[in-house]
Amino acid sequence: MFNRRNWLVSACALSLLPTAKASAAPVPREAVTAAMARATRFMTEKVAVRGGYVWSYLPDLSRRWGEMEAYPTMIWTQAPGTPEMGQIFLDAWHATGDPLYFKAAEQVAGALMAGQHPSGGWNYIIDFAGEASLKRWYETIGKNGWRLEEFQHYYGNATFDDHATIECGRFLLRMHLEKGEARYRKAVDRTVDFVLQSQYPNGGWPQRWPKMGEFTKQGHPDYTGLITLNDEVAEENIGFLLLVLQQLKDERVRAPLVRAMELMIALQQPAPVPGWAMQYSHDLKPAPARTYEPASITPHGTAAAITQLLDYYQLTGEKKYLARVGEALDWLASVEIPPDQRPASGLNFYRNYDPGTGRLIGGGRRGSNAQNGEYWNGPDTSTTKPAKRVNLARLRARYARLSAMSAEEATRDSALMGRGPSLLPRIVVTQALGGSDLNVTEAAARADDSALALVTGLNAEGYWPVELRTTSHVYRGDGPPEPPPGFVDRGQVGDVWDTSPFTEPTGPMGISTGTYINNMSRLIAYLEAGR
Repeated sequence: MFNRRNWLVSACALSLLPTAKASAAPVPREAVTAAMARATRFMTEKVAVRGGYVWSYLPDLSRRWGEMEAYPTMIWTQAPGTPEMGQIFLDAWHATGDPLYFKAAEQVAGALMAGQHPSGGWNYIIDFAGEASLKRWYETIGKNGWRLEEFQHYYGNATFDDHATIECGRFLLRMHLEKGEARYRKAVDRTVDFVLQSQYPNGGWPQRWPKMGEFTKQGHPDYTGLITLNDEVAEENIGFLLLVLQQLKDERVRAPLVRAMELMIALQQPAPVPGWAMQYSHDLKPAPARTYEPASITPHGTAAAITQLLDYYQLTGEKKYLARVGEALDWLASVEIPPDQRPASGLNFYRNYDPGTGRLIGGGRRGSNAQNGEYWNGPDTSTTKPAKRVNLARLRARYARLSAMSAEEATRDSALMGRGPSLLPRIVVTQALGGSDLNVTEAAARADDSALALVTGLNAEGYWPVELRTTSHVYRGDGPPEPPPGFVDRGQVGDVWDTSPFTEPTGPMGISTGTYINNMSRLIAYLEAGR
């Protein structure tokens, strides 16, 4: 949703805002601000639970979802969830001056602080009904989400996965910086402690911390203590520590973030597959995680690691971060799917390659639900489909450009060196977001996001209706030990006992947190363009 580097080096970032399309006639500022306020009052007065949010809701609020179906007492920390709502409220406050939005941001901050784990991080979910209710959810809905293994066990700790902890910490840091309130600084300090205390001596981070028991799934040991790159764990943690260093001048974070940056060099594997894995054992070897995630080198993970190394050269000016980037780019080129063999979606890479041989790893699943089903990985690639898109040409061009720069030129705006603008941007939400919410990403492609369409599209109740194509089966107990007769696996979801979310061709109209955020950001951009 936000670009970490914009937070660090841009004082305004308006050129990156998702500007609403020009209307046939200008929309009066008063009409825009009235629509924004009405939509916000609906969210804060009708939808919020103690100031927090999940992702989507039926209009009568009888069912609601984060990444999975949620209880009415729950809020979600994964995007597009509670911390992102706080950020858009602050953006609206800056754009309009209306105290309605700062009050809403304070409510979000209160919800997140109430749900902060004693360790200083956050879980995906905050349940205001208490620990017993949260455990019951994990033992029912969570346990039966076949493909969402991260929800099948209650760990009782906090997570870096899907930016859950970092987005909360980043929002609370911004709240502290707005008015210097000590209560927010205390929560931020606890978050910083969590990031520092959970870091391994070699610079890596686990997915979850602190460890609270072991969990085994189909013979696979618990993966949450592995050194994790998946879902930008290291990248986001480094970015957060940079922000803390820049904004709070907290020098204790400098050595840990440099140690984490240097680990990215060590994690690159040797030829013939000089890329990066999603997670590693503590001897820095690629390791398996969820049962459908083998020990492998991934093209999209390699592209992300290259991007980070280029970033770190711009932070440090040290050529060691560029030393093996060319080798990794060449490997990506060697496994890119030729244009004439790509699907219509443009996906140009498969997902998993064997670290030792470089061979493509196939996979699939059998069964019908979390009780009788299982995932497999192996040499059979007959049904393996393209899974990722990487702009290799753009990545190679940036590498060539930076390689030609001197260290002084490359580090001109280095936050690590105290260079570049030091103020946070007035407006932080600079890109449309979807996260893992398929309702938002599906709707975005069809939306008319002109200011006129957004102002007139707000319904009588005060929200922008969105077709909720993504739904889930209502929990009905553990599934049977054998697949039902005639069951055919369609991929996203299994039988009717599987609580995993899935997308249908059509769905009911409903309320979407992500749509609210994106539409508000477009209207804010419209206001900012007219300043």
